[in-house]
Amino acid sequence: MSRKSRNYFEPQRHPGHARPITRRQLIAQGFMAGAATVLGGGVLSLFANPRAAYAALAPDLEALKASCGIAVQGAGKIPFICFDLAGGANMAGSNVLVGGAGGQLDFLSTAGYSKLGLPGDMIPPVISAVTQQDHIDQSLGLAFHSDSAFLRGMQGSMSAGTAANINGAVIPARSENDTGNNPHNPLYGIARTGADGSLLKLIGSRNSDSGGNSVAPTSMISATDRPTKIDRPSDVTGLVDTGQLVGLLGQADAVAVLESIQRISAMKLQRVSTGLNMPDPGNPAITRDAVLKDLVNCGYVKSADIADRFGNPSALNPSIDPLIVGGSGIFTQAEYDNDDEFRKTAAVMKLVINGFAGAGCITMGGYDYHGGRRAEGEVKDFRAGRCMGACLEYAARVGVPLMMYVYSDGSLSSDGSIDNSVNGRGKGEWTSDNQTTAASFFLVYNPGGRATLLGGTPEQQARHQQIGYFRSDASVETSATPAANNVNLLVETVLLNYMALHGQQGNFASLFPGHGLGNSTLRDSLTAFAPIVNGTIL
Repeated sequence: MSRKSRNYFEPQRHPGHARPITRRQLIAQGFMAGAATVLGGGVLSLFANPRAAYAALAPDLEALKASCGIAVQGAGKIPFICFDLAGGANMAGSNVLVGGAGGQLDFLSTAGYSKLGLPGDMIPPVISAVTQQDHIDQSLGLAFHSDSAFLRGMQGSMSAGTAANINGAVIPARSENDTGNNPHNPLYGIARTGADGSLLKLIGSRNSDSGGNSVAPTSMISATDRPTKIDRPSDVTGLVDTGQLVGLLGQADAVAVLESIQRISAMKLQRVSTGLNMPDPGNPAITRDAVLKDLVNCGYVKSADIADRFGNPSALNPSIDPLIVGGSGIFTQAEYDNDDEFRKTAAVMKLVINGFAGAGCITMGGYDYHGGRRAEGEVKDFRAGRCMGACLEYAARVGVPLMMYVYSDGSLSSDGSIDNSVNGRGKGEWTSDNQTTAASFFLVYNPGGRATLLGGTPEQQARHQQIGYFRSDASVETSATPAANNVNLLVETVLLNYMALHGQQGNFASLFPGHGLGNSTLRDSLTAFAPIVNGTIL
C-alpha cells in the first residue's frame, strides 16, 4: 500500500497519542524547533581557538585575574556536551550495538534484533551479500551497526583521524516514554565536579531549568548554576559587549589603554582613603575600604580582559569561524544557512569546546518517530549524527578532549514490518513506544589517542564498554547495574565516568553524598576508561 510522502522534519501527529499539552510534549513531537538566525560575516577568524590564540594581558594584570575571580578557559576540565533527543529515539541495535552479559558482541536472538528494527539479514554477525562483511563497525571504538544512521551522520562531519581518537561506552537503562520528567540531564552534576567557563558555567538550547527537554535530578539542581539559553549564533555574540573603545582604536590599542587605566587607577587608590575603615562583615580581618578598592580594581582588570579576549568578533561568532563554516569548515555555507539544528549545534559547541562555558546541552525535537515509515527515523538519526560528529570534529580541530553524552526519554520497538524505501534502507519500521529497549551512550575524543578501556583481558574490557546488558529478547536486564532501572542513577553513572576521565573518581562519594552507586568496587565496574588527563587540562 502506498503512503503519502511527507517532510520528516514536520511535527509528529500520532493518531494513538493525545494532543500535546506541555512544552516538553511539543518538543518531543517536533512542534517546537530550535530557532536560529544567521549572522553575516566577511572576515575569516583570526582567533578560532581562543584557548590558545588570544594575546595574554600584560603580566601584572594577568597575575590579578585569579584573585578577581576571572575564570580560566574551561576551568581546566574536559568540555562536556550532551544531546537530548526528545521523544524516545532508538539508541540500541540499529545504532549502537547492545548485547548480553558478555558485552556488545555477545549477540542477542534474531527475534530480539527484529524488535530493534533489524531484519534477519542485517543482524550484526550476519555477512552481507553486498559487502561480504558483517554488520559491525568499530571505527569509533564503541561498536555501532555498520548501517547506523548515527554513525553515517558522524562520519559525514568528521575525519578518519578524528575517529581514530574516539572511544565510547553504552549504558542499557530504562526510562519512561514520551515525558520530560525523566531526570536524564547531567549538567548540574557536571558543574559540581568543577566544570566552568570563562563566560558561563552551563548552557542549554532550551529555556528550562535543565537547559534541555528532560529534567535534572532534583538533588543536583543549584539555582546559581541554571543553564543560560543558547540556541543560535546571536545568543553567543550577544554575551559580551566590548564597548565603543575597541571600535574606535582597534583591539590591541583598546587593550593597552584599558591596561593603563587599571594601573593609574590602582596607584590612585593606594593614595586615598574612602573613610570606610570599619571591618567588613563578611571578613573582619579586612576593612570595607579594602573591599571597595578591590572591587574597583577588579572592574578595570575585567574590562581589559574582556577587550583582550573578545574584542575580535570572530572569537565568539560561530558563523565566521572557518573551522565550523565554509570551504574547509565542518558545515558547508549552504548547510549552515539552511539548517537550524546545525546552527544551534555550532553555537553550543563554540562556547563549550573553547572553554567559554563549562558544559552544554543540545535538545533536538521530533524523536517520537514511531508509527511512520522507518525512513523518518533514519533521516532524523542521520541529522543528529551530523551534529554529534560536528562536536567531535570541532574538538579535534581546536585540540582539546571532549565527552559527548546522548540520551532520550524512553525508546521504541519494531513489529518486523519492513520499509524498503530508499531512506528506509530495508529495516524494520518503528511501530510503538517501548521503554524496555532504551539505552544511552557516550563518546570520548582524546587528542592524545583513543581512551583506554579498563580491564586486563578483552572479556573484561567488553564489560566496561557496555555497562549493563540486554536480555536475549532485547530488553534491559534491570538487575544488571544500579542505572538499569533508575534514571537518577544513570546520571550518577555518567558523572562517575566524567570524573574518571580526570582520575578523580575517588572524590565521587564526597561530591555526591547519598549516591546510589554502591561501594568503590561496584563503582569501578561502572567505569569505562582510564584517565585521559591528570586532574585538569591546560
